[in-house]
Amino acid sequence: MTTTEWCNWAGTERVTPRRVETPASSEEVSAAVKRATSEGLPVKAIGSGHSFTGVAVAPGLQLRLDHLTGIVDVDGVSGLVTVEAGTPLHSLNPALAAHGLGMEVLGDIDRQTVAGAVSTGTHGSGGAFGSISTQVRGLELVLADGSVVTCSATERPDLYAAACVSIGALGVITKVTLQCVPLYALRAVDAAAPLEQTLDSIDELVAENDHFEFFWFPHTDTALTRRFQRLPATTPLNPMSKWSRVVDDRIVTNIAFEALNRVGTRIPALVPGINRLVTKAVSDREFTDVAHRVFASERNVKFREGEYFIPRDALVPALKDLKSWLDTSGEKVSFPFEVRFVRRDDIWLSPAYERDCAVVSFHQYHRMPHERWFRACEDVLGAVGGRPHWGKMHRLDAVVLRERYPRFDDFLSVRRDVDPHGAFANPYLDRVLGPVTGARR
Repeated sequence: MTTTEWCNWAGTERVTPRRVETPASSEEVSAAVKRATSEGLPVKAIGSGHSFTGVAVAPGLQLRLDHLTGIVDVDGVSGLVTVEAGTPLHSLNPALAAHGLGMEVLGDIDRQTVAGAVSTGTHGSGGAFGSISTQVRGLELVLADGSVVTCSATERPDLYAAACVSIGALGVITKVTLQCVPLYALRAVDAAAPLEQTLDSIDELVAENDHFEFFWFPHTDTALTRRFQRLPATTPLNPMSKWSRVVDDRIVTNIAFEALNRVGTRIPALVPGINRLVTKAVSDREFTDVAHRVFASERNVKFREGEYFIPRDALVPALKDLKSWLDTSGEKVSFPFEVRFVRRDDIWLSPAYERDCAVVSFHQYHRMPHERWFRACEDVLGAVGGRPHWGKMHRLDAVVLRERYPRFDDFLSVRRDVDPHGAFANPYLDRVLGPVTGARR
């Protein structure tokens, strides 16, 4: 395929691959990998390009998995569902619902592919729920030698523990087996609350709701809270009306928000007032709908994003430190914090490895400078041992990350076994994992 410049959704990463291929089966992926490695070309599979980092940058062979989509197998009794790795979440969820099934938890964006969401540790929010990777029960991968292998908790368990969050370093994921649950509904309550009150009662809010998160716009004292309760699929639904979705989710949070951010870019002194206006404009609401239509929201305004997983008890002091920094620095930040909660897991490179986490996302409108603000956030959140989301912007390297991940070297050992010459390496992986010794460059 003729190559053109590729860039991710946020416009933070760009590359012109040497070659692009669109395989339609695991066997075609295998053949493509063998050809590339014989030519000394590094290989990278891409999904929807929704990561903000260079995790999917492919200067050599770029594999687009657009033809590896759909459900392969459904076991209605166990809830195990095998899907092609290039399946976007927004198309997978309705397909699962047709079988009376759903994913245990989802994030607030559903544009990612299954493989992309798994590879970067994408997550939702809920003290009792892990990331999407914790729903994985098996994987099929194409390794650097072209072999097609499968792994699970009982079959190649070390590869499985590493591959459930692998940032594309071990091979090309071609199929994913997910543990799904019976289809369910969510009752959503969105309401503004004083920030101080929200922080004071954060443990109760997380414990009392199946899913809880909040947004906080810098330069304001208001939290925009979201509380979800899980209900049987047979519950009478009371979804948002089409008009409400147009007004709230398209006009207010996308079209109007974009316009206000452009004003704030031209006149930064207006940003605090704009943030207060936006906070007041987002209306309280309550509705009940099938889960996947509640979890995900439409996000069209471009932004930059970083995100750190920190210990739960470090959340409130960290946010207060960041609020103090904003109050005294003069920095104008037009996008909100998003605060979510994730249960611990045992996946080697999961940011929630062996600890329950509060997850703090920090943002900035893409036309405004973000460097100073992001540096302050990373300093505060890193000081409490925070681990960055692999798909969000951060400045850490392998030296620092090794200290924060107890199984870091175990992951590298598996990587050396399955990709000894760095066939799947790229500049981002060289930074966060270290270069592969003996890599062909």
